[in-house]
Amino acid sequence: MISNIDTVLEELFSLQRLGIKVGLKHTKEFLNKIGNPHEKLKCIHIAGTNGKGSTCAILSKILIEHGKTVGLYTSPHLVRFNERIKINGEQISDIAITDFMENNADHIKKLKTTFFETATSMAFDYFYNESVDIAIIETGLGGRLDSTNVISPLVCGISSISLDHMDILGDSIEKISKEKAGIIKNNIPIVTFEQSEPIIAVIKEISDRKNAPLTIIKKKDINVFKVNDYGSSFIYKKYAINLPLRGKHQILNCILAIKIAEVILDEIDSSKLNNAIKNSSWPARMEKMSDENIYYDVAHNYDGIRAMIDTVTENHAKKKLLGLFCIKGDKNINSICNLLRGKFNKIIICEDQKRLLLSVKKLSKIMDSQNIDYETAGSVKEGLSMIREIYNEEFIGLIFGSHYIAQEVYSEYGKYFDTTYN
Repeated sequence: MISNIDTVLEELFSLQRLGIKVGLKHTKEFLNKIGNPHEKLKCIHIAGTNGKGSTCAILSKILIEHGKTVGLYTSPHLVRFNERIKINGEQISDIAITDFMENNADHIKKLKTTFFETATSMAFDYFYNESVDIAIIETGLGGRLDSTNVISPLVCGISSISLDHMDILGDSIEKISKEKAGIIKNNIPIVTFEQSEPIIAVIKEISDRKNAPLTIIKKKDINVFKVNDYGSSFIYKKYAINLPLRGKHQILNCILAIKIAEVILDEIDSSKLNNAIKNSSWPARMEKMSDENIYYDVAHNYDGIRAMIDTVTENHAKKKLLGLFCIKGDKNINSICNLLRGKFNKIIICEDQKRLLLSVKKLSKIMDSQNIDYETAGSVKEGLSMIREIYNEEFIGLIFGSHYIAQEVYSEYGKYFDTTYN
């Protein structure tokens, strides 16, 4: 079975060679071939630039705690493909992946479905076959033309929107907001929180045009009374919440999850809600890697990295920052460098084993042009070794910039989170 799943996953990942197909045509054709399982599901659709995964994770916990069987589809994965597709926290099995790929091999080949089109269809098929009560579907890229946008959800949610993937989604916040808000459906409730005026203007315009009831969470309704390295405590209307996810930005993601749950559930039990949130987690988001103050965060765009730095400086005001940084070449690295400059006592740059990220040579040129002091490491392993050598109680260590280094980071710290029963 091990060799079989390895072969199957190799074939699945090879579909990445087909790139990203903008549009829903292929996804709809493929889903039609497999019986349109998405049409038989009750779905929640979540879009956004940052925070949508955290929102989905918290929302899943809330619904499970209230007795629902919940499918959760997110991307990308950190270590194993199986992480993308879960039911009540349990990852899809290798057997289910293999069966889907073998049963639909001819369709995949004839239609030339991409990796994400295939993975999305697999999730819908799995959730239907396992009779989930509700499926939480996170967009992959954008919203309007994302493969997940074939569903007719019960409610939509939009988390924080910022500049990212500008080569595909557009070169302005208005264009990107329009793509994200493309998940809004006629007469279907949409929930978001206060954001900059251009973003909210786009969401309002599309909601009005589609007669979609819009709820905007107001920051004035949130009373935050504790934020530290253990999470945050706050009151939102009738809810008193203790959230273990680190960072003020997670408060808005949490409330977004609560407001969406209010649409789905007849009544929210405060005790069940508090228990669900108290036990919520989302790996690689300000995740503490050891007893030392060294954290891994997949923040890879300007707003994500800014939120990470803000969280650390607020929780550890008197500490110096020590960073291990690598990033994809399609990011706005010059603006990110403006964030890094002067914030870190020492920053080390590296590259990943699979060479999916910028090489140290190329990243060095950018760092030089931006007048940022740095050291280089030939690998994540070497970079982590350098971090450990330098680290003492004066420092906070941050490993950040990409999902692609997750397996290397976790293996170095001996951390695993496989919840699949194979």
